[in-house]
Amino acid sequence: MLKFDDKGLMPAIIQDAISGRVLMMGWMNAESLQKTHESGEVWFFSRSRNELWHKGATSGNVLRVRDIRTDCDADALLIQALPAGPTCHTGEESCFHKPYMTSDGLNDFADRSAQPDALPRAGFLDLLEGVVASRRNASPDTSYTARLFAKGRFKIAQKVGEEGLETAMAGVAQEDERLIDEASDLLFHLLVLLNERQIPLRQVLQQLELRHVK
Repeated sequence: MLKFDDKGLMPAIIQDAISGRVLMMGWMNAESLQKTHESGEVWFFSRSRNELWHKGATSGNVLRVRDIRTDCDADALLIQALPAGPTCHTGEESCFHKPYMTSDGLNDFADRSAQPDALPRAGFLDLLEGVVASRRNASPDTSYTARLFAKGRFKIAQKVGEEGLETAMAGVAQEDERLIDEASDLLFHLLVLLNERQIPLRQVLQQLELRHVK
């Protein structure tokens, strides 16, 4: 049985079903959860307006449900969904786009994540795609990625082919570290090529998911 709080609410974390990125947190009561289940799109309960809230009803940026889970205590929900557009009202993809800062303006955790032995964050390829896109209009004098874009589609595709061959050769006869380096180069240049063709990474991931299901 679900355990709502004394106000009949429980927190619901919304996660992108493809990238794994956390998109937002809202509150649900029994009725909004039921409407979410029946409609296949996320509904919340607005504490400020004291009413049900269909996410994206005004903007069109609905959240289409793929899976609903509870935590071990059954007092919180995790909903995996496919966003139809930016989730945050600011236009950002995720509501969690601001780094945490202490009163003195520091973020020690961000500093730690920059260390070589730190694990990449979930959805890192999704974040890297955004970085690649931001370099599209950068100066070729200051950005390798911008230089690739300036050289055009043929050169970018050529680099993908070169990196693919080098990755294959490393996989056959070279040490693990070399294979990791070449695979990293291949993934990066593939992201550049996808961006040049204006194909979102999530479309590739969705295709992979369909093949996995089959």
